[in-house]
Amino acid sequence: MDYTEVEKSKVFIIVEIIEYIPNSVVIKTIIKKTTGNITAVSFDSGEALSEKISPYDTFIQVIDGKAEILIDDKSSFLSIGQSIIIPAHTRNAIKANERFKMISTIIKSGYEEIS
Repeated sequence: MDYTEVEKSKVFIIVEIIEYIPNSVVIKTIIKKTTGNITAVSFDSGEALSEKISPYDTFIQVIDGKAEILIDDKSSFLSIGQSIIIPAHTRNAIKANERFKMISTIIKSGYEEIS
């Protein structure tokens, strides 16, 4: 995982700052703060992020290819330009039936712990 942030005050094209690597999921940090983070992620075909539960809402936007997002076992298929919000405290997974790139945004402030 690359935790080095993208250089500030410099123009970049998001889809070009992360490459596809065969048989891999690549994560590039855009901004990482205690209050949240933005990452660019590339998935090679057949790769996935295993099921997890996050305590925060997660905004996903596909910027290349097509993605399968599973939220509580319900699949949504997103293509370039489409977005979805994965609700906090739900089971979710991300699958690449074909290779794709996405932006993931998590904002950690404004939440209260669920008992």
